[in-house]
Amino acid sequence: MALAAYKDLCMDASDAHALGRFWSPLLGWDHHPHDDGDSCLRAGEAVEVWINTVPEPVTVKNRLHIDVNVTALEPLIAAGATVVDADSFSWITMRDPDGQDFCAFVRDEQREPQFYEMGWDVTGDASAARELAAWWADALGATATDHEDGSSSVTGITGAPFEAIVFAPVSEPKTVKNRIHIDVTTDDLDALVAAGATVQRPKGDDGIDWNLMTDPAGNEFCAFTPV
Repeated sequence: MALAAYKDLCMDASDAHALGRFWSPLLGWDHHPHDDGDSCLRAGEAVEVWINTVPEPVTVKNRLHIDVNVTALEPLIAAGATVVDADSFSWITMRDPDGQDFCAFVRDEQREPQFYEMGWDVTGDASAARELAAWWADALGATATDHEDGSSSVTGITGAPFEAIVFAPVSEPKTVKNRIHIDVTTDDLDALVAAGATVQRPKGDDGIDWNLMTDPAGNEFCAFTPV
C-alpha cells in the first residue's frame, strides 16, 4: 500500500521567471510568473512544477535532474542551454540557463511525454541505488527494477508526468540542498516516518503549509498532509 502520492516537482533558481520561460516550451506546460519573483508551470489548472527564486547559486552537479525527449538541440541552445558532454553517452548532458544539469535524448521523431524521466544520483554502489529505489517504490506504491549497469528505476508512479525515476550510483557525497525535489501528499505522515523518512521542519513552522522531509539518503522532499 502506498504511503504517499506524487504531487509535483519543485525547482530552485537564481531567476525563477527566466528559468520558467526556458522550461515551459521544453516540457510543454504554460509558464505563470508570480509577482513575488517565483513562478510555476501549469498543465491547465494543475501545477506541475514550482520554480522558486533562491539566493544560493548552483555550486555542484544536480543530484536530481530532468531528462527530456527532443528532436534537435538547436532550440535548447538558442534558449540558453549549453552542451556539457555530447560524446560519452547515448544522451546529451546539458545545463539550463541557471547552470543546472539535465539530459537531452535526441529522437528521430518527437516522443510524448517530452518530460522523459528523472535522474537521481545516489552516493555509493549499486546496492545503495537499489535500496533507495526500493524505498521510493514502496513509498509511492510503484515498481522498482534493477539493471545490469548498477542503476535501478522506479516506474508506474501514479500522477507523475514522466515515465520513470532512474537511481544511479555515484561516488560523490551529497553536500548541499538539492535544487530539485519532489512533493508528495500523504494521509499518514507517521507511517512515512516509520518507513525511514525524517521530518526536518513540520507543517506550521514559520507558516509553511507542508512538512519538509528527507528520505533515508538525506534527499529533501515535501510532504503535504490534509488540513
